[in-house]
Amino acid sequence: MPKQKTKKAVAKRMKVTKTGKVLRRHEATGHLLSAKSAKRRRNLRRSTVVLGKFAQNMRELMNS
Repeated sequence: MPKQKTKKAVAKRMKVTKTGKVLRRHEATGHLLSAKSAKRRRNLRRSTVVLGKFAQNMRELMNS
């Protein structure tokens, strides 16, 4: 049976930490940033943790 391939689209967007948490970037950071407050833009720069069943699915897609 061949190995399962990594889903590259997911691997490019998500990161699995050493403890197994899945990190992702925030959406809404591409354009129209002048309409967003400085505080909101600053918080959008940071990564956030993916939670629940969605995180488990992403981990499986990345074979981690």
